[in-house]
Amino acid sequence: MAAGEARDAHEALVAIAAEVQICTRCDLHVGARQGVAGAGKADAEVMLIGEAPSYFDDRRGYPFSGPSGAFLDELLALAGLTRDEVYLTNMVKHRLPEGHELQPGEIAACAPYLTRQIAALDPRVIVTLGRYSLARFLPGAKITRIHGQAQLREGRILVAMYNPAAALRNEALRQTVVDDFSRALPVALAEARRLEGEGKLRRRGASPSSGGAPQQLSLF
Repeated sequence: MAAGEARDAHEALVAIAAEVQICTRCDLHVGARQGVAGAGKADAEVMLIGEAPSYFDDRRGYPFSGPSGAFLDELLALAGLTRDEVYLTNMVKHRLPEGHELQPGEIAACAPYLTRQIAALDPRVIVTLGRYSLARFLPGAKITRIHGQAQLREGRILVAMYNPAAALRNEALRQTVVDDFSRALPVALAEARRLEGEGKLRRRGASPSSGGAPQQLSLF
């Protein structure tokens, strides 16, 4: 991404964050301390999308800031990345009340923000963290079946993974999450760069394709 494009992306993300802070599109803002739009590099090649801000995110103002964030930092290091090199956000921008299940109407209310963030960043790789994030891109897909697999989707690579928070709650998932980050993510990013260099992946900044069915990549 050229310097001018990165500057435009940064300005777009700042504008979205300002809108999120005063957003009342759904009831999740009631009881939340603040909106948490996202954080990271404006020209990041990798965008990670979780479910909703946590208790810690709500207080600190940036995503993945509590125990799951510390774990995510460890996972990114396994992939050869740091938090400063990626962009982190969630499907919805206000924390969920205790015991509240994310609702379709809440996802729909926040969807335009995420659409604009993706358009601004134009990442090579999108990592969905959890089933709600996965469902936005591949409705009906099961994370238990496709985690760690790369899909070519609308000119970029999509990789489904479990949310780090899920691995903290369920120790049985921990090694799966570690394996996906340490193996699938770096390979997917390298493949995205290769495909773009060969003209087989949509050039960053170009208009997205008309869509079509996702293609399974034989990366792993």
